[in-house]
Formats: sequence, structure tokens, C-alpha cells
Amino acid sequence: MSQQGPLIVVSTAGRPSFASALDDAKMFPMIDAGWADASRAVAQLHPAAVLVAMTGTAEPGLDALAQQIAAQRPYLPLIAVDPTTSLPDNAIPFSQTGGSFDRLIARLRAALRVRALDITVMRRMDGEPLARAVAADFDPTRDATVLLIGRGAAYPALSVALGERIGVVGALSIEAAAKHLNTRDIDGIVLGEGFSPRVVDAFLTVLTEDSRFRNLPVVMTSDALAPAYDLPNLEIISGEPAHIAANALPLIRQHAFEAHLTRTLRSIDAEGLLDARTGLLTPSAFNRDFATAVYQTLSRGGGLTVARFAFDAAHPRAQFDGARIISRLMRQMDFGAAQDDGSVIVAFADTDLRNGHLIARRLSSVMRHTSHGKRDAGSGPSVTVATMMPSDSAKSLLARLYEEARRAAS
Repeated sequence: MSQQGPLIVVSTAGRPSFASALDDAKMFPMIDAGWADASRAVAQLHPAAVLVAMTGTAEPGLDALAQQIAAQRPYLPLIAVDPTTSLPDNAIPFSQTGGSFDRLIARLRAALRVRALDITVMRRMDGEPLARAVAADFDPTRDATVLLIGRGAAYPALSVALGERIGVVGALSIEAAAKHLNTRDIDGIVLGEGFSPRVVDAFLTVLTEDSRFRNLPVVMTSDALAPAYDLPNLEIISGEPAHIAANALPLIRQHAFEAHLTRTLRSIDAEGLLDARTGLLTPSAFNRDFATAVYQTLSRGGGLTVARFAFDAAHPRAQFDGARIISRLMRQMDFGAAQDDGSVIVAFADTDLRNGHLIARRLSSVMRHTSHGKRDAGSGPSVTVATMMPSDSAKSLLARLYEEARRAAS
């Protein structure tokens, strides 16, 4: 893979041991720098990635270097090797096991793929002011969702520590976790206590064998199993819940950013008709398609049902979590859009009122497991459904949908 720039290796004293592994993997050119020269090297050399060798104490220059790197575009990976303290939000942790740095090469290549994707998006966004505005508004921490699996004594504290930073989906069993992975957009997994090594091994093996999840960040809070799996973003982070959450966040943010870049490319391919943050139509595209759907239904017969999912205004990101779930699970014939009032409207083509209710309930049930605040237990949206009558127009059908919602709220 082309690095599109050199690698900068930052250390306190001498060349770190992992640099030899980078040499063996032909990851070059590689430039060594001390902490005093790191900032200048990043500014002058335009590297493809920066790797820092951590010591037993916090490096005083890491926070400033991380802030400088976070402001770079395209995405510049920052990997902290063998960290012992909590890291900045964009410093991806890597802890060696058994003296091997094979996983470091895989993690670096995964990060470079995200960088290459960002370069592609930047090239495609030339002349697309709307796409640039969406990209500038994106915040990986705000939009990321982590799957927390566990049932040990540390589970509640870990749930709160993660929930202070990102959205959390909780699962008390591996079976429930597998269901969430198949129905939701998950940006990382934190695997807590409460499961036997055999169960954990089976779960990690399944993730390894499924290409959808191979690059998904997986953070284990116990070192009962050596990370000998083909999962480049598998990391063991032990300690207090706050430390685990802080050092898991950079890997999760990177995956959320990659998912956003993928949605942005789809939006560009659709000539701006898709919302890059949700994957649904933009409101103007929805209004156009909805008017066409109403006209065709009246002309050719059949059914058309529309549903409105209203979310808790106290947690604005709940709308976008719900919109992404709808985008992932709705039928290919259906279409929807996030609205300015905090709701999501979805049109179900060739569907009567009874089946519309069934589909809406199925979608709503998947949304009930995400927390959006420090101690929020998560709740589903308020759902209103209306079906088209022979005398309806697009405007009157939407007006009746909102009227039903007002009646339900009162």
C-alpha cells in the first residue's frame, strides 16, 4: 500500500524496538525524531503516520503533538506504542504481547487505509460545497456508538465511563451482542468480564471470519486470552473504567470516521441526494420522491404508508442513531429522511396501514438499547403511522401524520 508520505517515529532515547518490525515489513521511508523535534517534523515532512514510543510516565509533549495532528487533513494516524496512561482522543493505543509487533503492522495498515479513504473523499469533494460543509460538521466522538458486552461487577461503571463520551449499546450475553452487530452500525466493541475463555475465543473467531467485522475495534478488559486473532484493531486495555474508556475511544473514533467517509462517498455518488451523516435522503430529496410516490400510487393503485419516529429532544444524537438504524434495516423499496424538528419520516411503498405498523414497530424495537447520556437507560422513539387515502395529496398525508402525532402526544 502506498503510504503517501514518510513515517515519523518519536521516542525519548534511541530507536525503539518496534522500528525494526517496520523495517522488516518494508514500511518506509521512516524518520526518527525526538520529542523536541516531533512538532517541526510533522509540519515540514507531511507524514503518512506518526508512531510514538511511550515510557512508564506520561510524555509531556504528547497532548500538544496530538492536537497538532488532529488538525491535519487528510487524516493523519497517531499510534501510541505501549501506553501506560490515558491517551488523547486521537492517539490510537498499541500494546505489544510476547515481544511481537506483528499486530502493529496490521494496525498501521488499517489506519493508512482510513487515510487513503479520506484522501479519496477530499478529491471527490472538489467543487461540492455541500459535501464539504457536511464533512466539516462531523464529530466522530459525537456520532460513534460502542457495543459494551459484559455482566461482571465492573459493567455498570464501564457503561457510565463510556456513556460520558459516546453512545453505548449494552449486551449481557454474546447472543444479544451478535444480534446488535447484525442490526446496527457499531463503531467498536468493549468486551468486559463475565464470560469464559472458551466463549470469548468463539466470539473473536467469528469476528475474524466475518469480513464485515474484521477491522472493527475490539477492546478486551482482561488478558485471559492472547490476542492471536486476525483482528488488526484488537487491543487489551485493563485498569479503571475511566482509563479503559479513554484509551478505547481513539480506536472507536477512527472507525466512526471511516464509516462517515464511506457514507460521504455514497452521498457524492448520489449527487448530494443522500445525507452523509445518516445515510437517508436529504429532506428536499425526500419531499420530491414522496410527491412522486403519492402521484404514482394514486395513478396505479396500491398502498402507501408513512411513519414518523419522534425522538427525545433532550438527546439530539438519538435522532441520528435512529436514522442510521432505519437506513440499515428498512426495505430497499422504502425511503426516509431526518427532519429539522428532530424526527425521522419514512415512507413504506406498497404497504397498507397494518403492515406499516408492523414495520415501524420492528424498526422502533431496535432503537431501544442505546444510551445517549451519562446515565440514560435508552428509550425508543414515539412512532406515528398514517396511510394514504384516495383523497390524499402528499401535503395532506404529511399533515395528517403530524396531526396524529400531536394527538398521541397529548
